[in-house]
Amino acid sequence: MVIKDVSLDIVCGITSKLPETGVPEIAFAGKSNVGKSSLLNGLVNRKALARTSAQPGKTQTINFYNVNRELYLVDLPGYGYARVSMEVKEKWGKMIERYLHTSKTLRAVFLLIDIRHDPSANDRNMYEWILHNGYEPIIIATKLDKIKRSQVQKQLKAIRQGLGCVAGTQILPFSAETKQGREEIWAVIEELCNGDH
Repeated sequence: MVIKDVSLDIVCGITSKLPETGVPEIAFAGKSNVGKSSLLNGLVNRKALARTSAQPGKTQTINFYNVNRELYLVDLPGYGYARVSMEVKEKWGKMIERYLHTSKTLRAVFLLIDIRHDPSANDRNMYEWILHNGYEPIIIATKLDKIKRSQVQKQLKAIRQGLGCVAGTQILPFSAETKQGREEIWAVIEELCNGDH
């Protein structure tokens, strides 16, 4: 994918009306400190398109990033660390659920998991919740550069088992530092956008 043009086009808060973009959408979910902003920036070769922050949980809206005017990368609010009340978290949950149910062009949901750790209860819940909402998540194992190459297969297996992945689930290792995995992720996104679903 040659990135010519990227912009944050649409920001939806808890009460916003969700957009009908008319182009394929690819959503990204993950714990607040899993490196979602770094992944999005890495995918589009921009340093600060999605704001990374030392304080996890900054994304409290659904952010639609327009790529080349032909698809949207959709950043869903992080779960887990955000210091917000249960009430607010439930509202986020409902907002994301509403998006998953109403988007006419959402092609897939990528779920980011830190490759260094076994999936947490939060990760498992999110995985099952996405399944329950009708999507089979594609897993991106982030922070690939933080482990030895010899550990990669073992950690991917731990993620697969820890999440209880359905058969055939894709797990794509990615490093925001080295950009390893970027091409593979784009290949999957392009296939999803070109396929007739």
